[in-house]
Amino acid sequence: MAIKKLSIKKAAAQKAPAEKVTAKPAAAKKAVAKEAPARAASSKTASTVKERVSAVTRQVAARLTKGKSPARTLVGIVMGSTSDWDVMKEAAQMCKEFGLSYEARALSAHRSPAELEEWIKDMETRGCQAFIAGAGGAAHLAGVVAAQTILPTFGVPMPSKYMKGLDSLLATVQMPKGIPVPTMAIGEAGAANATLAVVAVMALTDPVLREKLLEFRAKQSEKVRKATLPKLK
Repeated sequence: MAIKKLSIKKAAAQKAPAEKVTAKPAAAKKAVAKEAPARAASSKTASTVKERVSAVTRQVAARLTKGKSPARTLVGIVMGSTSDWDVMKEAAQMCKEFGLSYEARALSAHRSPAELEEWIKDMETRGCQAFIAGAGGAAHLAGVVAAQTILPTFGVPMPSKYMKGLDSLLATVQMPKGIPVPTMAIGEAGAANATLAVVAVMALTDPVLREKLLEFRAKQSEKVRKATLPKLK
């Protein structure tokens, strides 16, 4: 009997820890179950606060931009070298006179082709409507620009040291079928006319620009009518 009682006690002692182990997970589950509603409520509150902040931010942004259209850079002016700016600034000046936003860059079709491609893509995302490209000598810049965009691209041949710009003109104007580059005159007149060509294209759908262009033409005509030749001495 004594041996039997000892065996029963040992068996009970072995079962006791097992009961405690199973009790702990049950208590943990109850604690988690009690905390769950509180956590859900806290998460819901945080989400509500974020939504309210976002709503307020959108309202403020809407008030600030009400009646205003996003700023766009309408004309991209690019030249093969900074030395071309003396000519290409005429295009920029004409943009300024007509109120067209523009960005002017010096990027080479041969020396910085990757940067040129990146700039063209960036300009397109910013609402660019046309490109004006000026280069001299082996003037491939306008053609390279035109090959990477379907926006109108106008070429301006730069005056050159040895061939007086004839090489620039031929390199710019002799484009293969399928990639047109309307090419202006060599030098400053061509740069100014490139912007006027852009204005004429945009004026087809912009009544304000159309009136500005008509006014520009009228002033030119009036200036010619009022011009007088110097008298002989």
